[in-house]
Amino acid sequence: MPEVLKTASVLAFERKLDPSDALFYAGDWNDKNQHEQWSPIAIQEKSVRGTISHRRNAKEQDPAKLDAAIQNPNLQKVDVAMLPAHADTLKTAFTLRVLSGTGTPSACNNLAYKQKLEKIVTTWREQHGFTELARRYAHNLANGRFLWRNRIGAEKIEIHIERLRKGQPETEWIFDNALSLSLRNFEAEGETAEKIKELTQTLCSGLNNEKEHVLLRVTAFVRIGAGQEVFPSQELILDRGRGSKSKTLYAVKNIAAVHSQKIGNAIRTIDTWYPESEGISAAELGPIPIEPYGSVTVQGKAYRALGNGKKDFYSLLDNWVLRDQPPSVDDQNYVIAVLIRGGVFGEAN
Repeated sequence: MPEVLKTASVLAFERKLDPSDALFYAGDWNDKNQHEQWSPIAIQEKSVRGTISHRRNAKEQDPAKLDAAIQNPNLQKVDVAMLPAHADTLKTAFTLRVLSGTGTPSACNNLAYKQKLEKIVTTWREQHGFTELARRYAHNLANGRFLWRNRIGAEKIEIHIERLRKGQPETEWIFDNALSLSLRNFEAEGETAEKIKELTQTLCSGLNNEKEHVLLRVTAFVRIGAGQEVFPSQELILDRGRGSKSKTLYAVKNIAAVHSQKIGNAIRTIDTWYPESEGISAAELGPIPIEPYGSVTVQGKAYRALGNGKKDFYSLLDNWVLRDQPPSVDDQNYVIAVLIRGGVFGEAN
C-alpha cells in the first residue's frame, strides 16, 4: 500500500518580490529633471499639548471628574516629517528585485511533498503562467498604491519605473498621471495600458528566468504643497519607557522612509478572488493583500477564514497537493501568489 502523502513539517519559501525601504526626498515639481540633487527629508521631534478626547467609561462620565481631567494637559512628544517651505513635491524612491523559483521551497524535510508541489507549480506555469499576477503587480506600481497616505489629497503623481542592468537604466516607463489609475480594480486604457503590458512582461521574465533576476528602480513624485506633512512608516515600540515619544517615525540614517514590508504589502494587494463577506462582494470591497487567511489588520478581518468556504491558503494547498483536487483558476492564482509572497507553511507539531 503506497504511503499517504503528508505536508512537510518544515516548509518555507523565500519571497520573490523583494522591495527595499522607500526613502523620502523633497524638491520642487518643476525641477524633477534634477531630482538627484533633492534634499532628504529628516524626522523632526515636536512637543504638543493635547486634550482629553478618548471615549470614557461610565464611571468617568461625572461632569466634575471630566472637568478636572480636562484641566490636566495631555503633553506628548511626537515625530513628524514635513516638506520644507520652499518645496512642494515629495520624492519616494525604492528598488524591487523580482526573482524566479516560485514553488521551490527554501526548506523542506519531505522529498515526496517537495516533488509533488514543484510538479503542480510547473503544470500551473505551463497552463496559465504569471501574466495575470504580474499585471496586477505592475498596476500597483503604476498607480502608486505604495505611497499609502501620501497618495491621498495629492495634486499630481508621476511615477518613473526603470529596469536596471549593471547599475544602469535599460528601459524606463513613465506614468505621468498615476491618480487616473484606480485602487479598486486593475483596468487601464490606451497608452497607459500598453506601458503596464510591457512592465508586466518584464515582471514575468523575472519570475520565470532562473539565470537572471529583474531589478527595478521605482521613483514617485507627489505634488502635495509646500511645507505639507508627509507620512513615513510609524514604528511599533513594544517597550515604552517613561517620557518616551507617543509617535516614533521610521528613518534610515535620519532620512524618513517607509518600511520595505509596507511596500511589499501594497504591491501584493491584488486578491480580488476572496469570498463574499456579509453580502458585500470583492468587486465592491476592492483588492486585499495576499495573505494566507486574507487578513486585513486595519479592518480586523480575515476574509478567507470567514464562513465554511475553506478558501484560505492552507485548505486550498492541501486539497491541491495532498488530495489532487485543483481549486478554481482564480484560487490557483491566489495560492501561487502566496508562494511568491513567501513564508513558513509547515505542518505544526
